[in-house]
Amino acid sequence: MQRRRFLGLTAAGAATAALAPALTACGSEGSGGGTIRLVAADYGDNATNTSKKYWDSLARAFEEKHGDIKVEVHVYSWTEVDKKVADMVAAGKAPDLAQIGAYADYAAAGKLYRADQMLSIPTQADFIASIARAGEVQRVQYGLPFVSSTRRLFYNKDLFTKAGITKAPESWSDVQAAAAKLKTAGVKIPFGLPLGPEEAPAETLLWMLGGGGGYTDKDGAYTIASDENVKTFEWLRDQLVGKGLTGPGDPGRTNRQDVFDAFVRGDVGMLNGHPTLMQQAESKSVNYQTAPLPGVKGVSKSTMGVADWMMAFKQGHREQVGLFLDFVYSTKNVLAFTGQYDLLPVTTTASNKMQQDSDRKKLWPFLEQLQDADFYPADKTSWAKVSATVKERIGTVVRSGGDPAGVLGEIQREAESTEGASR
Repeated sequence: MQRRRFLGLTAAGAATAALAPALTACGSEGSGGGTIRLVAADYGDNATNTSKKYWDSLARAFEEKHGDIKVEVHVYSWTEVDKKVADMVAAGKAPDLAQIGAYADYAAAGKLYRADQMLSIPTQADFIASIARAGEVQRVQYGLPFVSSTRRLFYNKDLFTKAGITKAPESWSDVQAAAAKLKTAGVKIPFGLPLGPEEAPAETLLWMLGGGGGYTDKDGAYTIASDENVKTFEWLRDQLVGKGLTGPGDPGRTNRQDVFDAFVRGDVGMLNGHPTLMQQAESKSVNYQTAPLPGVKGVSKSTMGVADWMMAFKQGHREQVGLFLDFVYSTKNVLAFTGQYDLLPVTTTASNKMQQDSDRKKLWPFLEQLQDADFYPADKTSWAKVSATVKERIGTVVRSGGDPAGVLGEIQREAESTEGASR
């Protein structure tokens, strides 16, 4: 599925942007006609639900209202879209708009318009505050959130009943006790722990938050090697993986989609998941439920929020791009896209409408968490490299003999060094 990339949110591909040559603006900054180019990611998993259908339809509707502005649409899979845009930028042929996974390197290199240079005041003010802040570099918004999601604990109700578990776990000790019962009941994977390269940064952050830590502090400084984070991974190593409660595979080599597929087959008792897992589970008639994420001493005080980004390159079509973006972020169009893929809207008005739509009731718990969710430090130009290192290294710390303090310390030092070099 191409949709799976959204909820991994890495900054891969954009890392080379800061090294690209400065762009030469073309066209006019003034109002008027012309053609704007959009490169977007595909959230569909087949030809019938490809995102290109959405964007083509949206572009034609926009052109009917603004006949002198044409929109040229290019849609690529998540496995290639970031690199496509990076290559275009490096060649001096950046698109006017890119809807991809990361923006910070382009912003730091001075290649993007600020949000207030393009959007009308009502559109800019309508972004959910917590998500909009994640699009800022030095308190200036360059990344426009496009779609979002939060995470919850998914559990198989039939397997819980079989194991004699009557309610969802709220603390890590509850998780361990439930996983032990599931193992005794013959469940193949009591707790799915995907610390493999597909989504290691996300699973890592979820556990960090549950342990009272995170990638950064409230001031944005890296805290990867904090005592809280070290204790979190020591607990995972000793109390979950070490007790054989994550199944026969190596969590450090297990990807998220592997665990999702196993959950859909009925082989997983519980795991951390996002809304699109509901579609997959329902398609196979899995009797599941969701609950808030467990934390070290009770329900976690926070969950992870993720977002994919829209950004506008300085290609000389600022006003035309602004008109199109105001159209893109209209409530009707936001709900049309998020509704197609079971994602969460990034604007307050669309969010409020979703909360009033009983057909979207299953998304309400995810939506309610969005205002206070913690996001990746996507505003940091160092995040691309840090994310890649987490993918490579974090799985080793939960193996027998793993060294959480040592590995997290190394990642911390690399993060600080990379961040310092980018200033």
